[in-house]
Amino acid sequence: QGGSGRREATRLLTERQIKKHRTHHCSHARTRHGHGHGRRGQNGYHSPRVQRFLVTRLGEDWIFLVLLGITMALVSWTMDYASAKSLQAYKWIHGELRGNIPLQYLAWVSYPLMFILFSSLFCHLVSPQAIGSGIPELKTILRGVVLKEYLTLKAFIAKVIGLTAALGSGMPVGKEGPFVHIASICAAVLSRFMSFFSGVYQNPYCYTDILTVGCAVGVGCCFGTPLGGVLFSIEVTSTYFAVRNYWRGYFAATFSAFIFRVLSVFNKDAVTITALFRTNFRMDFPFDLQELPAFAVIGIFCGFLGAFFVYLNRQVVLFMRRPNAMTRFLTKHRLLFPAVVTLIIATLTFPPGFGQFMAGELMPRECINSLFDNFTWTKISGSPPPVGLGRSAAWLHPDVSVFVILVLFFLMKFWMSAVATTMPIPSGAFMPVFILGAAFGRLVGEIMATLFPHGIVFDGILYRIIPGGYAVIGAAALTGAVTHTVSTAVICFELTGQISHILPMMVAVILANMVAQGLQPSLYDSIIQVKKLPYLPELGFGHMSQYNIFVEDIMVTTVKFMSSQSTYREVKLLLDSTSLKSIPLVDSKGKQIDKAPSLLLIGDYRDQGSATFNTQRAIWTQFPQKRKHWEPQILAWEEEEMDKPMEIDEIRVDPSPFQLVERTSLHKTHTLFSLLGLSHAYVTSTGKLVGVVALKEVRNIILFRPAFCFSSRNGHLHSCVCCEQQYF
Repeated sequence: QGGSGRREATRLLTERQIKKHRTHHCSHARTRHGHGHGRRGQNGYHSPRVQRFLVTRLGEDWIFLVLLGITMALVSWTMDYASAKSLQAYKWIHGELRGNIPLQYLAWVSYPLMFILFSSLFCHLVSPQAIGSGIPELKTILRGVVLKEYLTLKAFIAKVIGLTAALGSGMPVGKEGPFVHIASICAAVLSRFMSFFSGVYQNPYCYTDILTVGCAVGVGCCFGTPLGGVLFSIEVTSTYFAVRNYWRGYFAATFSAFIFRVLSVFNKDAVTITALFRTNFRMDFPFDLQELPAFAVIGIFCGFLGAFFVYLNRQVVLFMRRPNAMTRFLTKHRLLFPAVVTLIIATLTFPPGFGQFMAGELMPRECINSLFDNFTWTKISGSPPPVGLGRSAAWLHPDVSVFVILVLFFLMKFWMSAVATTMPIPSGAFMPVFILGAAFGRLVGEIMATLFPHGIVFDGILYRIIPGGYAVIGAAALTGAVTHTVSTAVICFELTGQISHILPMMVAVILANMVAQGLQPSLYDSIIQVKKLPYLPELGFGHMSQYNIFVEDIMVTTVKFMSSQSTYREVKLLLDSTSLKSIPLVDSKGKQIDKAPSLLLIGDYRDQGSATFNTQRAIWTQFPQKRKHWEPQILAWEEEEMDKPMEIDEIRVDPSPFQLVERTSLHKTHTLFSLLGLSHAYVTSTGKLVGVVALKEVRNIILFRPAFCFSSRNGHLHSCVCCEQQYF
């Protein structure tokens, strides 16, 4: 054996020397054979560097943001183009059948019915997660909760096609909420592609930043409003926002909005890059200070109306979820509810019928353009329409007052929008609520124009009332009240292209938010509560209990754990008795050293072991006589192995899990959970594992805090009968 080893070593050494000699000879030959060969050698040497440089550069942030902006601009423009052509066909069919009322009604009802049923059925078959707005689910995902199938390519396809069909039906549904979901899916899918160039996209913290940017792009390219889009996305999705993502959001949203508007110009939908709903209010003196009380009234009333809209929407959803015979029947026949809702709405908006008293022939964008115009309808009502009135003529009826039409439009569209947004289709509430606010503001503006027919005198100069300005303020105030955001004012500035009413608009939006936030949660938080998504609610302001309640009062003390001395049998019993995704690993039963999110890895290891065991069993069953002979010894060996300590080195251990101490206040716990997106945290005392607090415990103590009292005598929470009676 010694001789053969020496011979093998001599052979390997000889081969290495020959290889080295050949390499040295080839390098001299390349040097002697001219300059061109030397250059080729240098290029061959530098090509890996160039490739590495290009791959690194392609993985940079701005490449990802540009790709995201271009993709979403193309998707937004394509959806708008398809839905606009669909609405044109809708109105063309209605116009061609003029004079035949039964056929007109049949076409007016069947056209949206076909699109709504297709949208509902397509989403149900492809991806049920595409139904609804998507913003509540994104708020939950950004909190660190994993929702399956919400950010997949299937959901993207279902959302885009279903939303396009819903918008093309003419029903009072919006685009903004679903488009935030679409942009976030696009950002998630694109990040998986970009991870080929840079591994930073695989980081879970980077994943959250990517979704935040996707939300900003979704609002920015939806209406071509990058500034308001970024601010709105921050307000509706984030509790704490990382300032490092600010430039990313603005860069991607601005680029996407620019491409979106350029495509409109290219398609000759617009002459140049301009606002989506451009207004022409006078800039020198747009309003008088004496009008500020009217603007404040709009804000206060919009606050009450916004809270009532959220309440009505939630009651419709709860009614549909209530277990009774009707809801079970509707659940079994999924297409019946959207069909009935569409049939009722289309019947009431039929232009030759009741729709003539509520401008039923106008599509959503036509409503906004007409409500924002510069004409005072009360002055031209009953007289020949002036030149340039356009689609605003639908608001004028020879036998009915403008005020009656506006009131009927607002009341009917109010409940229609609240009900339509509950249909099982991709739909948002921003645009329907925006139209409702514009109608309410226009109503107040027309009332002011009637009270001051000659305008308001200021410094010897007479300035007339502009009802269109009131409509813009009402639109911003009502959407702000429903969504609990202030950035709707900025969105209105960008949509109209003017900031002439910036002061009254901010006053109205702030007042609307003050009233609405005191009455109801936002529409998105309301949906979160109805769907019972694992989202952490706001803690509130000014409650002393958030500083008097500690982690030790709400933590779970019966914690299942592993120790370094745990046997395979104990681990098997632990895995069979729990569905936890991570298990705390302690040094001994008295001290904790770290925690290991090892359930998945243990499951994989167990699956691999089971596969190996099954293979060995399949082979062993080929020898039935031997198997019976050795079976008692095998069982004895298995029992012996199960009682041995488990090898911890085989498990991937997280050495730095998040920990809290017993006296951490509820306020600090809520802040840490919100800021870091935690799902749970382990509680330690002088290095010992004493409990665990999860998102569920923090949420319950916030929601049901009035039902508990804090006892300074023993330092723990206990139920209080008087508080329970008062709370419930």
